[in-house]
Amino acid sequence: MPKDKRYRSFLKGISWRIVGTIDTIIISYFYTLDPLSALKIGMTEVLTKIVLYYIHERIYFKTFGNKVVQRKISLLKGMTWRIIGSIDTILIAWIYTGSPLTGLKIGATEFLTKVILYYIHERVWNRIKIGTIEE
Repeated sequence: MPKDKRYRSFLKGISWRIVGTIDTIIISYFYTLDPLSALKIGMTEVLTKIVLYYIHERIYFKTFGNKVVQRKISLLKGMTWRIIGSIDTILIAWIYTGSPLTGLKIGATEFLTKVILYYIHERVWNRIKIGTIEE
């Protein structure tokens, strides 16, 4: 049964944050039409979401262990992460735009796009053996 090393969670967090940040910037720009606000929202999330993602990843690994390779667990993991991530996005977008409605629109759109992107990300990482140990 495979086991993850901690640095694998870190690498997954970095790769997801790249994908997630690009998505956040595009969505934020779509709603604000302000490239500076879109960049601020995206760059702030780099910091907050790396920490949140790492914690989420470790909780799931400790809870499900080797079951993380199952499609249902990947989907559940994507949904719970997206709830946490959307709340973070809503708050950050609200702070930078001054509009709770804009923050909610950005967060709601992200909820949809990122569930799909995260699922794909998890499936790709399940094929990558970096940081796994066979017992």
